[in-house]
Amino acid sequence: MIKLRLHQQDALDVMQLQSKGQIIVPTGGGKTMCMIEDAKIQFTENNISRTIVVVAPRILLAQQLCEDFLELIDNVDVLHVHSGETHHTSTTKIDLIRQWVGDNVGNKIIFTTYHSLHKLMYSDVFVDTIYFDEAHNSVQKNFVEATEYHSMYANRCYFFTATPKHSKTPFKIGMNDEDIYGKVIVNVPAPKLVDEGVILPPKVKIRKIDVVDDSRFKHEHDCDHVVSTIDDISTDKVLVCARSTKQIVNLVSQTDFCCELNDRGYSWMYITAKTGAVVDGKKVDRESFFNTLNEWGKDDTKKFVVLHHSILSEGINVKGLEAAVFLRNMDYITISQTIGRVIRKGGENKTYGLISVPVYDRVGISTSRKVEAVVDTIFNKGEPAISVITK
Repeated sequence: MIKLRLHQQDALDVMQLQSKGQIIVPTGGGKTMCMIEDAKIQFTENNISRTIVVVAPRILLAQQLCEDFLELIDNVDVLHVHSGETHHTSTTKIDLIRQWVGDNVGNKIIFTTYHSLHKLMYSDVFVDTIYFDEAHNSVQKNFVEATEYHSMYANRCYFFTATPKHSKTPFKIGMNDEDIYGKVIVNVPAPKLVDEGVILPPKVKIRKIDVVDDSRFKHEHDCDHVVSTIDDISTDKVLVCARSTKQIVNLVSQTDFCCELNDRGYSWMYITAKTGAVVDGKKVDRESFFNTLNEWGKDDTKKFVVLHHSILSEGINVKGLEAAVFLRNMDYITISQTIGRVIRKGGENKTYGLISVPVYDRVGISTSRKVEAVVDTIFNKGEPAISVITK
């Protein structure tokens, strides 16, 4: 029996009273457990078989959510509706989705992505409850129709996010459209979770570096800046947010970056949509990458650096990360989500999540200002980092 934290139990209680709404919980606040416990209630209530849908922004997160749900829920049929690989039944064909739902008469969970949600809409599957994870993604133009459809026709509909996205233009939908998203029914401020020991506060370190304006040696300069920043922050488990896949590839193939890390006792790994996953120079599949990442994260003696462009920013639970180094500019949502990767509780010696921004060009200056603004909004003022669509 999982004992919920107070804010999770409060959210669960509200969900039993409200059939639609937004649930705003800071990254690391355990919103997945709210979904799981609500699903358990729905599956056991009145001995009626129900169909629950879980929507994720990425295939990787849909797979992770499936693992999380099935650790605590059994006797349920599972379908994945996306193009990724899975050990469970999977299809994006409308007639096969419809057939699977008809053939399985017990409790059902369907895991899908925003990209594939329209397949469920066209299959006319009746949905009892739908959970939109990282719901700020649903406002994208291609996803609005399927989101609105399920908001209208599902019996119960909940939008989970730490970073709501609003609209100030009549031409685009935002989460401030209550007809689709309902009202905010739960709003947990980050300072409350820090005070209760659920998450750690972030510590921002702006590091100014001398600028060398010579594009012939850009890769070497990037290498020097990243390595010197890692030396400066002096932590064992570091997430590096690179500007592009090209920057990562150049760092590991055109410079002494990997040798410098090895000399300091760090292992290294990277993952991008274009290159796939690499661990200490060896190409691996995604499952092996994340298994290794979590093993290293749990090992207090392991030092490692993991590089990515965007794939690790949102939703993915990575154990043990202590610091994030920002090499690229980001919007407020991505900054907030990235900070969330390093403020999860770790060992006894971890008292904060470190955010380091090396400033050696205009990108660094802009990024440092945004990071400080996001931290002030979320952790000082206790407000969610709302992003606004203006055009």
